[in-house]
Amino acid sequence: MDWIKPNWPVPHYVQAISTTRVGGISFPPYDSLNLGNHVQDNPEHVAKNRALFAKHMQMMSMPVWLNQVHGTDVVTLPLSVSVPIPEADASFTCEVGQVCAIMTADCLSVLFCDAAGSQVAAAHAGWRGLVKGVLEQTLLHFSDPSQVIAWLGPAIGASVFEVGVEVRNDFIVNDPGADIAFKVHKDRWLADIYLLARRRLNRAGVTNIYGGDLCTVSEPHRFFSYRRENQTGRQVSCVWIDNTIKQ
Repeated sequence: MDWIKPNWPVPHYVQAISTTRVGGISFPPYDSLNLGNHVQDNPEHVAKNRALFAKHMQMMSMPVWLNQVHGTDVVTLPLSVSVPIPEADASFTCEVGQVCAIMTADCLSVLFCDAAGSQVAAAHAGWRGLVKGVLEQTLLHFSDPSQVIAWLGPAIGASVFEVGVEVRNDFIVNDPGADIAFKVHKDRWLADIYLLARRRLNRAGVTNIYGGDLCTVSEPHRFFSYRRENQTGRQVSCVWIDNTIKQ
């Protein structure tokens, strides 16, 4: 499988993975490992893809899928069995086997783990979520944000992420230094979502940050990209604690 194993210094029993579009059964334009069931793909194909993914990764339980709305709500796992799919943009857990999962197709996924490997989280951080503070809200669930390690998953790259002046203004109104993440491009701006996330994390006390070197738009055979294709699938970034893993 052409999937991405985060290269970050977390305890060996903390498992994390970021999928690509490779390895599933969905037909174009969702080919092939589409894990999003809200994009008009065949629901049976999505269910099979999710089952294949969980089996391949030897997950102790299925990921907890969220109804992502570009907000800042964070749910703590496990959920009550009576709770429907939660409307949230991040999940946190300290329970073994609970899988935090975020779906993306250009937006940034951020995985978190504390140095002790006892707390993990995953956040959906497109530009709207970043501005609103989804990363900061996620970090509030950790005992000590300064001990948190973060990994930045596949997202739209700085060379292609065109935004309007209103997006730039939203970022710099409370952080004037964020202007370094924007470059003039004709009558618009190119935004570096990775740099914007790093600034947010740094200001929240997180200094151990990894990843942030991919571009979903520029690799059509590897990643789904909403900006490139509009009608497309979703890749997933997951993190969980698995105490059955031996060093």
